[in-house]
Formats: sequence, C-alpha cells, structure tokens
Amino acid sequence: MAVRIISVAKQLPKYTRETKDILPYVELWLQGQEERFKRKVLKIFENAAVDKRYSIMDAEEVFLKTSFEEKNDIYIKESIKLAEQSLAKALEKAHLKSTDIDFIITVSCTGIMIPSLDAYLINSLKMKQDVVRLPVTEMGCAAGVSGMIYAKNFLKANPNKRAAVIAVESPTATFQLDDYSMVNIVSAAIFGDGCASVILSSYEDELGPEIKDEAMYHFYDASHMMGFKLVNSGLQMVLDQSVPETIAEHFPKIIYPFLKKNNLTIQDIDHLVFHPGGKKIVQTVEELFGDLGKNINDTKEVLRLYGNMSSATVLYVLERFIDRNLPKGDKGIMLSFGPGFSAQRILLEW
Repeated sequence: MAVRIISVAKQLPKYTRETKDILPYVELWLQGQEERFKRKVLKIFENAAVDKRYSIMDAEEVFLKTSFEEKNDIYIKESIKLAEQSLAKALEKAHLKSTDIDFIITVSCTGIMIPSLDAYLINSLKMKQDVVRLPVTEMGCAAGVSGMIYAKNFLKANPNKRAAVIAVESPTATFQLDDYSMVNIVSAAIFGDGCASVILSSYEDELGPEIKDEAMYHFYDASHMMGFKLVNSGLQMVLDQSVPETIAEHFPKIIYPFLKKNNLTIQDIDHLVFHPGGKKIVQTVEELFGDLGKNINDTKEVLRLYGNMSSATVLYVLERFIDRNLPKGDKGIMLSFGPGFSAQRILLEW
C-alpha cells in the first residue's frame, strides 16, 4: 500500500524585512561594543546568504527589551494563526475538508504552549473529534521530516486515511538581547520565521510522490552540538561550530547505505530536497554533491528568500518540487539535520 504526499502549502508571517534593512537595528543593538566586533557582526549578517526573512514580530520588537513571557505569548498567538492558514491552504490544494484528516502532527521547537498547537487547530478548523494527535516539540530542524516519517508509518498501518503535518517556527522569538556570543549572532543572521503544512494519504486513487522508504540516523556523543538551553530570558540557542564538518564526516554513512538498501545509487536520484541549515552547511553539502552533477539550487533559494525556519524550511523546499508536477518515475531524497545530533531521510518517487 502506497503512502503519497498530496499537497504542501506554506504560510509566511506578516512582518518582513530585507537583511540590509535589519542592519541598522543590529548596529543599535551593538552600541557600546568594540568597533572591530561591530564590523565582524555586520559582516556575518551581510554574508549569511539570506537576503530576506519573515517574522511574527517587527524588528523593533525583536531588538527591544521584550521579556520571555511577552515573546512566548506572541509566539502562541501568531503560531496558531499561521498554522490555521497553512493547513487551510494545503486542504484547498488537495480539494479536501478539515474533517478528511485522520492524523494530525504539529511540529515546533521555538516556543512553549500547552495545550499544543493541534488542539487549537481541531477547534478552529472543526476537525473531527476522533482525529489522532501527535505534537513533536524537541527535534529542531529535523522535525519536519520526522513528522512526515511518523505520518507515513501511521498511514502504512491504516489504509484509506490521511495525515496532516504542520511545522511552525519562530526562531525570532528566541533571540537573546543580552547575549553577544557568536552563537546568538550567527543564529540571528541565518534564521527566520515560517510555517508549512503537508498532507499525506494512503488512498490508492490520490496522486503525488510516493514515500518509498524512510530512515533516521543518529550520531553518537553529539548531543552538545545543537539545541536550546532554557534560561530565564527564554530559549538560548546551542550551535557548535563543528556542525558542518561533522555532517561532512558522516555524510557517506547517511546517504549511501540508505540508497543501497533501495537498490539505488546517487546517480539514480533526480532531486535533492535538502534542509538549508545555513550557508556553511549548504556549501558543505554542495561540495559533496557537486562532483556528481547534482545541485541543491532550491535549497539555496529557500535560504536566500526566507532564511532557516527550523523544521518548516525543508517543507518550503519540498513545496517547490511538488508544485512542478515532475515526470513520473523521478526520484528524490529529503534530508534534514537536527538536535541529537540526527539526520532524517525520506526517499520519494513521482
């Protein structure tokens, strides 16, 4: 029984600014710091390969003395709106009603809310009362793919059902005003806010790329590399500078055994649906695949237009491929990395 992706739809927050328009706010934030340090920080923003980003709050709010409670309240209110709009779009694309969804997975790691996002969607979209819920809250950038893996396994066990995966993130809400560390600065330079929804189906007559296989890969002794630390001022980013080189070191083990298991080589793969973690990670992956004649142009374009939106970002890349109506038989790999440290993979066939 096949499980297929039948629609993907993104929803952008209401505030947006180009990177060049954010720089004056960064300069204001850096008042009192050494001139050399200021120049270095501005260069990081200018060279992050992110031209524009969207946010649930305007730049003034981000760089004001907003408390953790105030930011989290904005996160809750705006996340619910974005998720409603994104899921409604995905349902419309698939010509479905909200009551056609049997399994709902909500994904987020950049704020805290109980009840979780799915409970609000059930109420506002009047989803059916026996819909199965699964909130995924602590898998970071990998969780968009993780959510799809959980959905696929549910649908594989349940014929003639549909699942919705909704990823909504606001890294902006985690910005630390009193933290001038490179981790806080680099994350501010590459991250943006966004939301996306994916609908998957185990109905035989519904069309879309089939999920042929999926797998997770967990790095040993790497839990320190990425995540958040909960401090009094909110969620403080943890991001080790060794992430790109660690990915490069493990890359052959992540990709080639997975393909071999499916009797494929990298030459058989037509499309790379990769999460753009940041400029250095993108460059690392591009170097690994460039010699093989493969490109990650869509990954780079999503980073340029929106920044890294954590778990939602790879779904923005996926939407670009889904909306192209690719030829039958084309194959693709979805890949994202996240805290743990881990890599999540999905093999697609159109």
